[in-house]
Amino acid sequence: MIRKIVIAIVYITTVGMYAQDGTVSPYSFFGIGDLRNESTVENQMMGGIGVYADSVHINLKNPAAFGKLGLEVMDREGLVTYTAGVSNKQYTLKSFTEEEQSSITSLDYLALGFSVGKGLGMGFGIMPYSSVGYNLVDERTVSGNSLTNVYSGEGGLTRAFYSVGYEVLKDLSIGATVNFNFGTLESERLQQIEDVQFGTFDRRSSRVNGFDFNYALNYSPIIKGRNRLHTSIRVNTQGNLVSTNDRQLGSFSVSTGGNIEELEVDLVSQNLKNTELKIPTTTTLGIGYGEDYKWFVGAEYSFQEMSSFENVFLGADNIAYEDASSFALGAFITPEHGSFTSYFKRVTYRAGLRLDKTGMLVNDVDINNFGITFGLGLPLGRSFSNLNLGFEFGKRGTTRANLIEESYFKFNVGLSLND
Repeated sequence: MIRKIVIAIVYITTVGMYAQDGTVSPYSFFGIGDLRNESTVENQMMGGIGVYADSVHINLKNPAAFGKLGLEVMDREGLVTYTAGVSNKQYTLKSFTEEEQSSITSLDYLALGFSVGKGLGMGFGIMPYSSVGYNLVDERTVSGNSLTNVYSGEGGLTRAFYSVGYEVLKDLSIGATVNFNFGTLESERLQQIEDVQFGTFDRRSSRVNGFDFNYALNYSPIIKGRNRLHTSIRVNTQGNLVSTNDRQLGSFSVSTGGNIEELEVDLVSQNLKNTELKIPTTTTLGIGYGEDYKWFVGAEYSFQEMSSFENVFLGADNIAYEDASSFALGAFITPEHGSFTSYFKRVTYRAGLRLDKTGMLVNDVDINNFGITFGLGLPLGRSFSNLNLGFEFGKRGTTRANLIEESYFKFNVGLSLND
């Protein structure tokens, strides 16, 4: 039965992975788009922390956690874990004078993990890395004439990854992930002056690909009785992405929308045909405490030198970057995971919060994100498989300096299936 479910998920993913629009955020205008959450529903609902690892769930943020797969439940090779997640995000976008609502449904991840020996686990999968999806209108008066600029963008980057984790000593695990990122970023600006028959357009496209690596070290000793201390250090190395660019300038008919003239810009002479995007290194420190499969509380702090990032081809005049940081707190409790008398005692209850300083300065204003998360892990039969439901309320941005404030509600559904 599990294999049939997985085949269905793979088919749906193959059809939908490249067709989906993963965001409607105006802040996807900047950088390489709106960066997606890189963790499973289980981790997302604990504020996105990745310090906790167990033997039956895949941890996409922490490759060292693959070394624990199958240890407590089988103590031998053979456990296979499948995981997939989808989400629906409801947006309320508010400026100083207007308010709009929108929503988006998208696939978040599809992955497989397996133990290949005592203390050795591997996994691979695919997920969106960033998403672009915006439509912005800027109206102003210039020399007594109404000038309208319409900015739109779509696309994003997809990430394929392979991870391996190994318990080198009791309670000490190391791990590494290689990520290959690829996709296309597209943007367009349409400009129109009131009562002028023709408008102008500026279309840009970047085909991007490149690698980055994630290294992790976990140390999780028993401290007292059954209680365990969880610590981790993770380093996501600088992403070296290569972008092949195209740009077209031209004019269009305002009445029909058809192109009148189109010119391919010679980017080679401007040294912009092939450019580099360097995503700065992110370092994450995590600590937590709890009893395996019973309860846990933990926190993580991440920092990234975003001040060194720039996109010379798709860059904007009103943005600057400074160092980014993130703090997250998360917890779970399972009243009695082995209960035979009460289903709800076997349910896992999760909650968390996070505060992200994104590193983006738009119109000289910091763009920050705050989210509160909670969710349920519902057991499927008597196996170690779960249906995970998650909820997140959050806010990003501000209405100051002619910017947009995003309030959002996100609903996640994830499957974690063990064979």
